[in-house]
Amino acid sequence: MYFFLLALHSLVRWLVLISLLYSIFIAYRGWLLKKPFTKADGIIRSVATTIAHTQLVIGVWLYCISPVVSYFLHNSSTAVRERQIRFFGMEHITMMVIAISVLTIGSAKAKRKTTDQQKFKTMAIWFTVALVIILSSVPWSFSPLTARPNFRPF
Repeated sequence: MYFFLLALHSLVRWLVLISLLYSIFIAYRGWLLKKPFTKADGIIRSVATTIAHTQLVIGVWLYCISPVVSYFLHNSSTAVRERQIRFFGMEHITMMVIAISVLTIGSAKAKRKTTDQQKFKTMAIWFTVALVIILSSVPWSFSPLTARPNFRPF
C-alpha cells in the first residue's frame, strides 16, 4: 500500500501543478485583459482546488503509514537533526498544508467577489502564493537538500 500511495502521490503532483499553472494563467489573463469571469473560469478554479485537496488527502494518508515519518515521530530528538527525515516528518507536510489552505482561502474569496476583475485578481494572487509555497516544498529530483525522483513507477 505504501509504495502504491507514494507513486500515486508522485503522479498527482503533476496534475496539481498543471491545473494550478493553468488556473493562474487564466486568472492573470482575465485580470489584466479585463475579461468577463465565465462559468468555465469558475470550473477551472474549482478543479484546481479539488485536485490539490485530493493530493493533500493522499499525502496525509501517506504520512500516516510512512516508515520515514514513523521513524521521525518515534525518534524526534535525533531525527530532527537529519535533513531528509526532518523534511518528510515535519517540513513537507507543514508547508503543503499551508499551501492548500492558502489555495482554499483564495478560491473561496474569489468565488465571493462581486466583480469579474476582483474574482480574477483574488484568484491570481492567492493561487500564485500557494504555487510558490508548493514549488519550494516539493522534493524535486534536482534539489540539493532533499531529492526524490520526479516520477515513481507503480
